[in-house]
Parts: sequence; structure tokens; C-alpha cells
Amino acid sequence: MNRHAMTPMDRSRAFPRSRRKRWRALRRILAVCALSVLLWLAGLAWFGFTMPQEPAESRTKTDAIVVLTGGSGRLAEGIRLLKAGAAPVLFVSGVDPRVGKQSVLRGAGGVPDALRDKIALGYRAEHTKGNAEETARWARSEKLKSLRLVTANYHMRRSLLELRNALPDSRIVAHPVFPQAVSNGRWWRNLRGIAIVNAEFYKFAAALIRTTLTPDEPSGPNS
Repeated sequence: MNRHAMTPMDRSRAFPRSRRKRWRALRRILAVCALSVLLWLAGLAWFGFTMPQEPAESRTKTDAIVVLTGGSGRLAEGIRLLKAGAAPVLFVSGVDPRVGKQSVLRGAGGVPDALRDKIALGYRAEHTKGNAEETARWARSEKLKSLRLVTANYHMRRSLLELRNALPDSRIVAHPVFPQAVSNGRWWRNLRGIAIVNAEFYKFAAALIRTTLTPDEPSGPNS
């Protein structure tokens, strides 16, 4: 007779023990998942409810206005600021290379002839990090020390992060515009607003980790 064979009593004790181990492991996994979700929701709420609701230092003049393309109202606001004398020049980053200057300005409602030469377009950027690099090259080539940054309020935090990483010695003033889906702090009341803020929070978190771990070296004006 095999002395090491399991008796019915041994099996009845062993199986519940293995099930308990599996249940404890499952509970740990569920606890980690629940904690991750809670942390993400807390971060999303912080990000959404602390988005800028008005321009900073609205009366402060800067060396240039910078508009990041990609959303409605941005270029029109940049042109309005140029007309108002908020800065002597306007730079538009991330313009589609297939679109000429006249078409760009016409799409923003038109520009007086006297201001056309004060507007420069950048065609190399394809994303926010590219916007920052393109703007930094232009600002250094023009020897500018201060910029007023125009972009959507939900996009502002990441844009400032990237631009300050690319231009650490420059003063950058935030000037947000407010898309309807995320205006007035009501982004959480509609699915589009939640989707926009959630996607931007993810991108901001990724950019924050990247710039913290591997900050960019400032590039020269022609790089």
C-alpha cells in the first residue's frame, strides 16, 4: 500500500486551502485594480476641475503671440490679440504644409493688410511636442524672451509643460480659449467633454513622466 497516497480526508483539507489561496490572490488583484481606478479618477477630477477658466495676465504684453493649431477659435483669438497690441508679432505653429498663408488667415476671419507681415507660420510640427520644438526654434531665431501661448484650456497644461521644457529661460503667459464641450467647468456633464479631458489627462501624464525622466536639451535656432 502506498503510504503517500492522499486519503479522502486529506483531499478535503487540501482543496479548500488551494481555493483560499486563489481567492486571496484574486482579492489582491481586485484591490490593486480598484486602487488604480480610484487614483485615475482622482487625477482626472483634479485635471478637469483645475483647467484654466480665464487668460492669465491678460494686460501683460509679450514679445510674441504663439498659436498652436488643432482647435477652433485659437487662431481667431491670436489675431484678435495681435490687433489689440498684446504683442508685435504672431507665430502659428503646426500649419498644414498644403495650406498657404492666405487660406489660413481667411479661415480665421481675415486679417488687415497692415498685419499680414507680422504673422509667421510654422509648418513642421505634427503634435504638441513638435509645436514646442518648432516654437522654440523660431523664438530663438528672433531672440524673443516672452511669449503669450494661445491654445484650448484642456490643452494648455501639456502645452506649457512642453514649451517650458523647450524654452526654459523664456517667460510664457497662458492664454486659453474655451471649446464648448469643456467650457465653464461643465466637461463632466457630457460624454464628449469627458472623452476630451480623459484623453488629454492621459497625454499630459505621459508627457510629464517623459519630461521628468528625460528632459530635452535646448536646441539651437537652426536645429
